[in-house]
Amino acid sequence: MWKPNTDWESGVTPMREKPQVAIVGAGPAGLSAAAVLARCGAQVTVYDENDRPGGQLFKQIHKFFGSGHHGAGVRGVELGRQLLAECEAVGVEICLSHTVYGIFPGGRLGVTHAGYSRIIRAEKILIATGATEKALAFPGWDLPGVMGAGAAQTMVNLNRVLPGRRIIMVGSGNVGLVVGFQLLQAGAHLAAVVEAKSQISGYAVHANKLMRAGVPILTGHTVLEARGRDSVEEVTIGRVDERYRPIPGTERTIEADTVCLAVGLTPSIELLRMANVGLTHLPPMGGYLPLHSGTLCTTNPDIYVAGDVAGIEEASTAMEEGRLAGTAIAAALGLLEQREADRQMEEIRRRAAQLRTGPHGEARGAAKAELERRYVQWQNS
Repeated sequence: MWKPNTDWESGVTPMREKPQVAIVGAGPAGLSAAAVLARCGAQVTVYDENDRPGGQLFKQIHKFFGSGHHGAGVRGVELGRQLLAECEAVGVEICLSHTVYGIFPGGRLGVTHAGYSRIIRAEKILIATGATEKALAFPGWDLPGVMGAGAAQTMVNLNRVLPGRRIIMVGSGNVGLVVGFQLLQAGAHLAAVVEAKSQISGYAVHANKLMRAGVPILTGHTVLEARGRDSVEEVTIGRVDERYRPIPGTERTIEADTVCLAVGLTPSIELLRMANVGLTHLPPMGGYLPLHSGTLCTTNPDIYVAGDVAGIEEASTAMEEGRLAGTAIAAALGLLEQREADRQMEEIRRRAAQLRTGPHGEARGAAKAELERRYVQWQNS
């Protein structure tokens, strides 16, 4: 079902021009929503600019945490395969190498593929475009060898290419810790993990793996400069004070050929901006993101969101949000009786709430509650 179709040149339509639901993004949120909707009888088409579906899941070779509902003990890549199998079984159309370049009034999407453009119309649209990596500017940050941790993860786990031999990871959140360990597994030397905060940001279980392998995690430090003739050859780091200002005299230089930046993600809201969806700024969730209700409906009643574009969390949460949005859309289209939809959504919310507990999850739970409060405030304004 998800093989790329390249028939546009011949004039053959490679996809539905009027799906009931158009989903932008074939990652964990988009695929989860698509499976729910198709099981309810909706005609669903998913568009993704990449040449393979699954989004971040196919880079995640580590096992997930949580309950059985959240794939505990299962590797992300296996969860991705399961989602694809679900979508294929219920007839979801997945259009790969298709870029959605615009969103226009009347449920219209501009889609390009193989050099050709089409306008697609849908009754409901789900934006599940995920997030982009944040950058960190320092002298030498534009040298070859400085890259996002997600780029390094793609190179190692998808393309089987080692990005470097001696690597410094900037950021001790779960992304930095997990990707750092995967780089070790691939044969790289992880010289250090550098963290500006006074404590490790990610889960202790991930940090402990690195420390047992002898990798120093340097809290209260930052990168000051990367140097090299044609690419990174050495990196200077130093301590920072409580306001993250470098402390003179604490500098030291480490030999390295790669700097991986795991300094956060920001929601990919470009299409939502184009659609004039209401936005709000919430730093704990990644910065600017769409106002949305508890059913993930935006300020445009025909546009929903799910996954990291609705606030930076984890793949498990993105899948639950996809199911929640899919159920809400099915009810809005009359494909699911409202009482049954409410029952299902309450169960999904309960599972999602489990992922927003503990020292790392509570802040996300509070931020989501604040988002819903702001949405209600917008409704009443």
